[in-house]
Amino acid sequence: MSKKELHPKDYRAVVFSDEAAGFSFLTKSTAKSEETIKWTDGNEYPLVKIQISSASHPFFTGEEKIIDTEGRVDRFKARAERAAKLRSTLGNKAKKAAKEEEKKEAKANAEIVK
Repeated sequence: MSKKELHPKDYRAVVFSDEAAGFSFLTKSTAKSEETIKWTDGNEYPLVKIQISSASHPFFTGEEKIIDTEGRVDRFKARAERAAKLRSTLGNKAKKAAKEEEKKEAKANAEIVK
């Protein structure tokens, strides 16, 4: 394919319509459509219906969800604190068990010596 054949030949004016938001715009496109619509300039153009546009997308309308970052940070800190407490508790239990084992060994050694 040569570079001359790279671009589409059917580039034309098309109306895109976001019916949910009642928003339409005229632009150039190669999008295929069987439907047509009469535009405000009096000409008839192919019509392409779209599900979402800048008129209905939450990012552009300002209705996007705000992420609760403080809540996330607080939950993370609480989990970290619980994990630290659990580690120290388990560490204390291990130390106690080691001391008990040393006492038993010392007692057993003392009995052997007698």
